[in-house]
Amino acid sequence: MDVEITRSKKPWGLLVLLLLLVAGGGFLAWRHMKEAEKSKASAGAQMPPVVVTAETLKVQDLPLPLEYVGQTAGLKQVEVRARVGGILLRRCYVEGRPVRKGDLLFVIDPAPYKAELDQARGTLQQQKVQLDRAKIEYDRVTALFEKKALSEKDRDDAVASYNGARAAVEAASAAVRQAQINLGYTQVRAPESGITSKETRSEGNLITLDAQGSLLTTIVQVNPLYVDFAIPADEARRNDLLASEGKLKLPPQGLEVRIALGDGSVFPRVGKVNFQDRQVDPATGSIKARAEFPNPDGQMLPGQFVRVQLQGGALKNVILVPQRSVLQTQQGNLVYVLDGKNVPHTRPVVLSAPIGDVQVVEKGLAAGERIVLDGVVKVQPDVPVLVTSGDAPQS
Repeated sequence: MDVEITRSKKPWGLLVLLLLLVAGGGFLAWRHMKEAEKSKASAGAQMPPVVVTAETLKVQDLPLPLEYVGQTAGLKQVEVRARVGGILLRRCYVEGRPVRKGDLLFVIDPAPYKAELDQARGTLQQQKVQLDRAKIEYDRVTALFEKKALSEKDRDDAVASYNGARAAVEAASAAVRQAQINLGYTQVRAPESGITSKETRSEGNLITLDAQGSLLTTIVQVNPLYVDFAIPADEARRNDLLASEGKLKLPPQGLEVRIALGDGSVFPRVGKVNFQDRQVDPATGSIKARAEFPNPDGQMLPGQFVRVQLQGGALKNVILVPQRSVLQTQQGNLVYVLDGKNVPHTRPVVLSAPIGDVQVVEKGLAAGERIVLDGVVKVQPDVPVLVTSGDAPQS
Protein backbone atom coordinates (compact mmCIF):
# COMPACT_ATOMS: atom_id res chain seq x y z
CA MET A 1 0.00 0.00 0.00
CA ASP A 2 2.81 2.44 0.78
CA VAL A 3 4.53 1.64 -2.45
CA GLU A 4 1.49 2.70 -4.53
CA ILE A 5 1.23 6.03 -2.74
CA THR A 6 4.85 6.87 -3.50
CA ARG A 7 4.41 6.08 -7.17
CA SER A 8 1.33 8.31 -7.50
CA LYS A 9 3.15 11.41 -6.17
CA LYS A 10 6.02 11.39 -8.71
CA PRO A 11 4.07 12.79 -11.74
CA TRP A 12 2.75 15.71 -9.74
CA GLY A 13 6.22 16.70 -8.66
CA LEU A 14 7.50 16.68 -12.18
CA LEU A 15 4.59 18.82 -13.33
CA VAL A 16 5.20 21.40 -10.63
CA LEU A 17 8.88 21.51 -11.49
CA LEU A 18 8.06 22.01 -15.16
CA LEU A 19 5.68 24.88 -14.39
CA LEU A 20 8.30 26.58 -12.27
CA LEU A 21 10.83 26.35 -15.08
CA VAL A 22 8.36 27.83 -17.63
CA ALA A 23 7.40 30.66 -15.30
CA GLY A 24 11.01 31.48 -14.62
CA GLY A 25 11.84 31.53 -18.30
CA GLY A 26 8.89 33.82 -19.09
CA PHE A 27 9.90 36.19 -16.34
CA LEU A 28 13.43 36.38 -17.68
CA ALA A 29 12.15 37.03 -21.24
CA TRP A 30 9.76 39.75 -20.02
CA ARG A 31 12.55 41.39 -18.04
CA HIS A 32 14.86 41.29 -21.06
CA MET A 33 12.17 42.91 -23.26
CA LYS A 34 11.56 45.69 -20.77
CA GLU A 35 15.24 46.40 -20.51
CA ALA A 36 15.47 46.56 -24.33
CA GLU A 37 12.54 48.99 -24.51
CA LYS A 38 14.06 51.10 -21.79
CA SER A 39 17.38 51.12 -23.62
CA LYS A 40 15.64 52.11 -26.86
CA ALA A 41 13.69 54.90 -25.16
CA SER A 42 16.86 56.14 -23.56
CA ALA A 43 18.58 56.19 -26.94
CA GLY A 44 15.61 58.06 -28.46
CA ALA A 45 15.67 60.60 -25.70
CA GLN A 46 19.23 61.33 -26.53
CA MET A 47 18.40 62.26 -30.25
CA PRO A 48 19.15 65.97 -30.77
CA PRO A 49 16.21 68.25 -31.65
CA VAL A 50 15.69 69.44 -35.24
CA VAL A 51 17.51 72.69 -35.95
CA VAL A 52 15.38 75.43 -37.56
CA THR A 53 15.28 79.17 -38.06
CA ALA A 54 12.26 81.24 -37.11
CA GLU A 55 10.64 84.51 -38.10
CA THR A 56 8.18 86.70 -36.24
CA LEU A 57 5.39 87.89 -38.50
CA LYS A 58 4.74 91.60 -38.77
CA VAL A 59 2.61 94.02 -40.72
CA GLN A 60 4.65 95.68 -43.47
CA ASP A 61 4.61 97.26 -46.92
CA LEU A 62 5.98 95.60 -50.05
CA PRO A 63 6.64 97.09 -53.51
CA LEU A 64 4.55 95.15 -56.01
CA PRO A 65 6.30 94.95 -59.38
CA LEU A 66 4.10 93.35 -62.03
CA GLU A 67 5.67 91.77 -65.10
CA TYR A 68 4.09 90.32 -68.23
CA VAL A 69 5.15 89.18 -71.69
CA GLY A 70 4.30 91.74 -74.37
CA GLN A 71 4.80 92.50 -78.05
CA THR A 72 5.42 95.88 -79.62
CA ALA A 73 3.10 97.25 -82.30
CA GLY A 74 2.91 100.39 -84.37
CA LEU A 75 0.35 103.10 -83.71
CA LYS A 76 -0.98 102.53 -87.21
CA GLN A 77 0.02 100.80 -90.43
CA VAL A 78 -0.58 102.78 -93.60
CA GLU A 79 -0.62 101.36 -97.12
CA VAL A 80 1.19 103.45 -99.70
CA ARG A 81 -0.75 103.07 -102.96
CA ALA A 82 -0.38 104.56 -106.41
CA ARG A 83 -3.26 106.81 -107.43
CA VAL A 84 -2.34 106.86 -111.10
CA GLY A 85 -1.09 104.04 -113.30
CA GLY A 86 2.06 103.91 -115.37
CA ILE A 87 5.66 102.74 -115.41
CA LEU A 88 7.45 102.95 -112.04
CA LEU A 89 10.59 104.97 -112.78
CA ARG A 90 12.28 105.26 -109.40
CA ARG A 91 12.21 104.31 -105.71
CA CYS A 92 13.42 107.25 -103.62
CA TYR A 93 13.68 105.77 -100.09
CA VAL A 94 15.77 103.16 -98.29
CA GLU A 95 13.66 100.16 -97.37
CA GLY A 96 13.25 99.65 -93.63
CA ARG A 97 14.35 103.18 -92.76
CA PRO A 98 12.22 105.90 -91.17
CA VAL A 99 10.62 108.55 -93.36
CA ARG A 100 8.72 111.72 -92.60
CA LYS A 101 5.29 112.67 -93.79
CA GLY A 102 5.58 114.18 -97.28
CA ASP A 103 8.90 112.53 -98.20
CA LEU A 104 9.14 111.39 -101.83
CA LEU A 105 8.96 107.59 -102.04
CA PHE A 106 8.30 106.68 -105.71
CA VAL A 107 8.16 108.36 -109.11
CA ILE A 108 5.79 107.10 -111.81
CA ASP A 109 6.46 108.11 -115.43
CA PRO A 110 4.94 111.63 -115.63
CA ALA A 111 5.16 112.06 -119.44
CA PRO A 112 1.61 110.89 -120.26
CA TYR A 113 0.19 113.09 -117.52
CA LYS A 114 2.14 116.12 -118.67
CA ALA A 115 0.64 115.59 -122.13
CA GLU A 116 -2.84 115.31 -120.63
CA LEU A 117 -2.27 118.54 -118.74
CA ASP A 118 -1.10 120.33 -121.88
CA GLN A 119 -4.13 119.05 -123.76
CA ALA A 120 -6.47 120.17 -120.98
CA ARG A 121 -4.89 123.61 -120.97
CA GLY A 122 -5.31 123.87 -124.78
CA THR A 123 -8.95 122.89 -124.50
CA LEU A 124 -9.42 125.51 -121.81
CA GLN A 125 -8.02 128.20 -124.08
CA GLN A 126 -10.36 127.15 -126.86
CA GLN A 127 -13.32 127.31 -124.54
CA LYS A 128 -12.31 130.75 -123.35
CA VAL A 129 -12.24 131.96 -126.96
CA GLN A 130 -15.70 130.52 -127.50
CA LEU A 131 -16.85 132.24 -124.32
CA ASP A 132 -15.55 135.60 -125.54
CA ARG A 133 -17.44 135.18 -128.81
CA ALA A 134 -20.59 134.15 -127.01
CA LYS A 135 -20.28 137.15 -124.70
CA ILE A 136 -19.98 139.56 -127.63
CA GLU A 137 -22.96 137.99 -129.35
CA TYR A 138 -24.95 138.05 -126.11
CA ASP A 139 -24.27 141.77 -125.60
CA ARG A 140 -25.19 142.58 -129.22
CA VAL A 141 -28.43 140.59 -129.17
CA THR A 142 -29.44 141.99 -125.79
CA ALA A 143 -29.03 145.58 -127.04
CA LEU A 144 -31.07 144.91 -130.20
CA PHE A 145 -33.73 143.06 -128.23
CA GLU A 146 -34.17 146.08 -125.95
CA LYS A 147 -34.71 148.19 -129.10
CA LYS A 148 -37.33 145.72 -130.30
CA ALA A 149 -35.08 144.93 -133.28
CA LEU A 150 -34.82 141.17 -132.51
CA SER A 151 -37.29 138.62 -131.37
CA GLU A 152 -37.39 137.03 -127.96
CA LYS A 153 -36.21 133.74 -129.51
CA ASP A 154 -33.06 135.42 -130.84
CA ARG A 155 -32.42 136.81 -127.37
CA ASP A 156 -32.95 133.34 -125.75
CA ASP A 157 -30.61 131.67 -128.24
CA ALA A 158 -27.88 134.18 -127.44
CA VAL A 159 -28.34 133.67 -123.69
CA ALA A 160 -28.16 129.88 -124.10
CA SER A 161 -25.01 130.10 -126.19
CA TYR A 162 -23.36 132.40 -123.65
CA ASN A 163 -24.28 130.17 -120.69
CA GLY A 164 -23.11 127.09 -122.58
CA ALA A 165 -19.77 128.73 -123.30
CA ARG A 166 -19.33 129.62 -119.63
CA ALA A 167 -20.10 126.02 -118.61
CA ALA A 168 -17.61 124.73 -121.15
CA VAL A 169 -14.92 126.98 -119.69
CA GLU A 170 -15.67 125.70 -116.19
CA ALA A 171 -15.49 122.09 -117.39
CA ALA A 172 -12.22 122.76 -119.17
CA SER A 173 -10.85 124.42 -116.03
CA ALA A 174 -11.83 121.35 -113.99
CA ALA A 175 -10.09 119.12 -116.51
CA VAL A 176 -6.93 121.19 -116.10
CA ARG A 177 -7.09 120.85 -112.34
CA GLN A 178 -7.62 117.09 -112.60
CA ALA A 179 -4.70 116.79 -114.99
CA GLN A 180 -2.55 118.75 -112.54
CA ILE A 181 -3.62 116.44 -109.71
CA ASN A 182 -2.84 113.34 -111.76
CA LEU A 183 0.56 114.75 -112.66
CA GLY A 184 1.19 115.38 -108.97
CA TYR A 185 0.21 111.78 -108.18
CA THR A 186 3.15 110.57 -110.26
CA GLN A 187 5.25 111.59 -107.26
CA VAL A 188 4.17 109.18 -104.50
CA ARG A 189 4.84 110.73 -101.09
CA ALA A 190 4.68 109.36 -97.55
CA PRO A 191 1.18 109.86 -96.07
CA GLU A 192 2.54 109.45 -92.50
CA SER A 193 5.85 109.45 -90.69
CA GLY A 194 7.10 106.00 -89.75
CA ILE A 195 9.18 103.00 -90.73
CA THR A 196 8.98 101.86 -94.34
CA SER A 197 8.70 98.25 -95.42
CA LYS A 198 10.00 96.47 -98.50
CA GLU A 199 8.76 97.70 -101.86
CA THR A 200 6.13 95.53 -103.53
CA ARG A 201 6.84 96.81 -107.07
CA SER A 202 10.33 97.35 -108.40
CA GLU A 203 11.48 99.97 -110.89
CA GLY A 204 10.31 99.37 -114.47
CA ASN A 205 7.09 97.59 -113.53
CA LEU A 206 3.71 98.71 -114.78
CA ILE A 207 1.60 100.08 -111.95
CA THR A 208 -2.13 99.45 -112.23
CA LEU A 209 -4.96 100.79 -110.13
CA ASP A 210 -6.47 97.49 -108.96
CA ALA A 211 -6.19 96.46 -105.31
CA GLN A 212 -3.10 94.33 -105.85
CA GLY A 213 -1.31 96.37 -108.49
CA SER A 214 -1.52 99.74 -106.75
CA LEU A 215 0.16 98.75 -103.46
CA LEU A 216 3.76 100.00 -103.43
CA THR A 217 4.81 99.61 -99.78
CA THR A 218 3.58 100.14 -96.22
CA ILE A 219 4.57 102.54 -93.46
CA VAL A 220 4.25 101.68 -89.78
CA GLN A 221 3.95 104.64 -87.44
CA VAL A 222 6.13 103.86 -84.41
CA ASN A 223 5.92 107.11 -82.47
CA PRO A 224 4.20 106.63 -80.15
CA LEU A 225 4.81 102.89 -79.86
CA TYR A 226 2.21 100.45 -78.56
CA VAL A 227 2.98 97.37 -76.47
CA ASP A 228 0.24 94.75 -76.23
CA PHE A 229 0.22 92.39 -73.23
CA ALA A 230 -2.17 90.24 -71.20
CA ILE A 231 -2.86 90.11 -67.46
CA PRO A 232 -3.92 86.72 -66.00
CA ALA A 233 -7.50 87.00 -64.81
CA ASP A 234 -6.70 85.53 -61.38
CA GLU A 235 -3.95 88.07 -60.83
CA ALA A 236 -6.20 90.92 -61.92
CA ARG A 237 -8.87 89.71 -59.49
CA ARG A 238 -6.31 89.52 -56.68
CA ASN A 239 -5.09 93.05 -57.36
CA ASP A 240 -8.63 94.43 -57.53
CA LEU A 241 -9.44 92.75 -54.22
CA LEU A 242 -6.31 94.09 -52.54
CA ALA A 243 -7.04 97.58 -53.88
CA SER A 244 -10.63 97.47 -52.60
CA GLU A 245 -9.34 96.44 -49.16
CA GLY A 246 -6.82 99.26 -49.13
CA LYS A 247 -3.92 96.83 -49.20
CA LEU A 248 -2.76 97.81 -52.68
CA LYS A 249 -1.76 101.44 -53.15
CA LEU A 250 -1.44 102.80 -56.68
CA PRO A 251 0.20 106.12 -57.59
CA PRO A 252 -2.30 108.90 -58.46
CA GLN A 253 -0.73 109.40 -61.89
CA GLY A 254 -1.00 105.69 -62.69
CA LEU A 255 1.54 102.89 -62.82
CA GLU A 256 4.88 103.56 -64.45
CA VAL A 257 5.49 101.19 -67.34
CA ARG A 258 8.90 100.05 -68.54
CA ILE A 259 9.90 97.40 -71.04
CA ALA A 260 12.87 95.05 -70.81
CA LEU A 261 14.38 93.61 -73.97
CA GLY A 262 15.55 90.09 -74.65
CA ASP A 263 19.18 90.95 -73.85
CA GLY A 264 18.20 92.24 -70.42
CA SER A 265 18.53 95.93 -71.26
CA VAL A 266 15.71 98.32 -70.39
CA PHE A 267 14.18 100.76 -72.86
CA PRO A 268 15.09 104.21 -71.51
CA ARG A 269 11.67 105.83 -71.99
CA VAL A 270 8.74 105.46 -69.60
CA GLY A 271 5.28 104.55 -70.83
CA LYS A 272 1.75 104.40 -69.47
CA VAL A 273 -1.17 102.01 -69.73
CA ASN A 274 -3.76 103.48 -72.10
CA PHE A 275 -6.12 100.52 -72.42
CA GLN A 276 -7.33 97.56 -70.35
CA ASP A 277 -10.17 95.35 -71.51
CA ARG A 278 -13.15 94.76 -69.24
CA GLN A 279 -13.66 91.13 -70.19
CA VAL A 280 -11.63 87.94 -69.96
CA ASP A 281 -10.46 86.29 -73.16
CA PRO A 282 -11.94 82.76 -72.88
CA ALA A 283 -9.17 81.31 -75.05
CA THR A 284 -6.34 82.46 -72.77
CA GLY A 285 -8.00 83.23 -69.43
CA SER A 286 -6.40 86.66 -69.44
CA ILE A 287 -7.33 90.31 -69.87
CA LYS A 288 -5.91 92.27 -72.80
CA ALA A 289 -4.07 95.49 -72.06
CA ARG A 290 -1.90 97.99 -73.91
CA ALA A 291 0.81 100.47 -72.98
CA GLU A 292 2.01 103.49 -74.94
CA PHE A 293 5.62 104.67 -75.16
CA PRO A 294 7.28 107.69 -76.80
CA ASN A 295 9.61 106.43 -79.53
CA PRO A 296 10.78 109.52 -81.45
CA ASP A 297 14.01 108.01 -82.74
CA GLY A 298 12.38 104.74 -83.85
CA GLN A 299 14.65 102.68 -81.59
CA MET A 300 11.88 100.16 -80.92
CA LEU A 301 10.32 98.38 -83.88
CA PRO A 302 6.94 96.65 -84.18
CA GLY A 303 6.81 92.91 -83.55
CA GLN A 304 9.47 92.71 -80.81
CA PHE A 305 8.79 90.50 -77.78
CA VAL A 306 9.48 92.31 -74.51
CA ARG A 307 8.79 92.04 -70.78
CA VAL A 308 6.32 94.67 -69.62
CA GLN A 309 7.05 95.91 -66.09
CA LEU A 310 4.38 97.88 -64.21
CA GLN A 311 6.03 99.78 -61.37
CA GLY A 312 4.84 102.07 -58.59
CA GLY A 313 2.28 99.86 -56.86
CA ALA A 314 2.84 98.75 -53.26
CA LEU A 315 1.13 96.35 -50.88
CA LYS A 316 0.19 98.19 -47.68
CA ASN A 317 -0.18 96.75 -44.17
CA VAL A 318 0.06 93.10 -45.14
CA ILE A 319 1.59 90.04 -43.49
CA LEU A 320 4.08 88.20 -45.67
CA VAL A 321 5.45 84.68 -45.39
CA PRO A 322 8.43 83.38 -47.38
CA GLN A 323 7.54 80.57 -49.76
CA ARG A 324 10.16 78.29 -48.21
CA SER A 325 8.23 78.30 -44.92
CA VAL A 326 5.06 76.91 -46.51
CA LEU A 327 4.19 73.22 -46.74
CA GLN A 328 1.93 72.36 -49.66
CA THR A 329 -0.37 69.43 -48.92
CA GLN A 330 -3.49 67.92 -50.44
CA GLN A 331 -5.49 69.70 -47.74
CA GLY A 332 -3.93 73.07 -48.58
CA ASN A 333 -1.05 75.20 -47.35
CA LEU A 334 0.37 74.70 -43.86
CA VAL A 335 2.98 76.46 -41.75
CA TYR A 336 4.55 75.56 -38.43
CA VAL A 337 3.74 78.07 -35.69
CA LEU A 338 6.09 78.03 -32.69
CA ASP A 339 4.86 78.48 -29.15
CA GLY A 340 6.88 79.98 -26.31
CA LYS A 341 8.71 76.68 -25.74
CA ASN A 342 9.72 76.30 -29.39
CA VAL A 343 7.18 73.55 -29.97
CA PRO A 344 5.87 73.66 -33.58
CA HIS A 345 2.16 73.31 -34.31
CA THR A 346 0.70 73.00 -37.79
CA ARG A 347 -1.55 75.84 -38.93
CA PRO A 348 -3.61 75.87 -42.17
CA VAL A 349 -3.31 79.19 -43.99
CA VAL A 350 -4.81 80.91 -47.02
CA LEU A 351 -2.19 82.69 -49.12
CA SER A 352 -2.10 84.83 -52.24
CA ALA A 353 -0.29 83.85 -55.41
CA PRO A 354 3.51 84.12 -55.06
CA ILE A 355 4.99 87.61 -55.35
CA GLY A 356 8.64 87.00 -55.92
CA ASP A 357 9.65 84.64 -53.08
CA VAL A 358 6.89 85.66 -50.65
CA GLN A 359 3.11 85.30 -50.34
CA VAL A 360 0.51 87.52 -48.72
CA VAL A 361 -1.37 85.99 -45.80
CA GLU A 362 -5.10 86.21 -46.45
CA LYS A 363 -6.22 84.06 -43.50
CA GLY A 364 -4.73 81.94 -40.73
CA LEU A 365 -1.86 83.98 -39.25
CA ALA A 366 -1.53 87.15 -37.21
CA ALA A 367 1.22 89.65 -36.58
CA GLY A 368 3.47 88.67 -33.67
CA GLU A 369 3.29 84.93 -34.27
CA ARG A 370 6.49 83.02 -34.94
CA ILE A 371 6.78 80.52 -37.75
CA VAL A 372 9.44 78.02 -38.78
CA LEU A 373 11.39 79.52 -41.66
CA ASP A 374 14.09 77.01 -42.64
CA GLY A 375 14.02 73.30 -41.90
CA VAL A 376 10.28 72.75 -42.21
CA VAL A 377 10.68 69.37 -43.95
CA LYS A 378 12.48 67.94 -40.89
CA VAL A 379 10.03 69.24 -38.30
CA GLN A 380 7.66 66.87 -36.49
CA PRO A 381 4.44 68.42 -35.15
CA ASP A 382 4.46 68.97 -31.38
CA VAL A 383 8.12 67.91 -31.05
CA PRO A 384 10.34 70.71 -29.69
CA VAL A 385 12.90 72.18 -32.08
CA LEU A 386 16.09 74.12 -31.65
CA VAL A 387 15.91 77.66 -33.07
CA THR A 388 19.48 78.59 -33.95
CA SER A 389 18.83 81.90 -35.67
CA GLY A 390 15.99 84.25 -36.33
CA ASP A 391 13.57 85.60 -33.77
CA ALA A 392 13.54 84.43 -30.17
CA PRO A 393 10.29 83.53 -28.40
CA GLN A 394 8.52 86.43 -26.77
CA SER A 395 8.32 86.36 -22.97
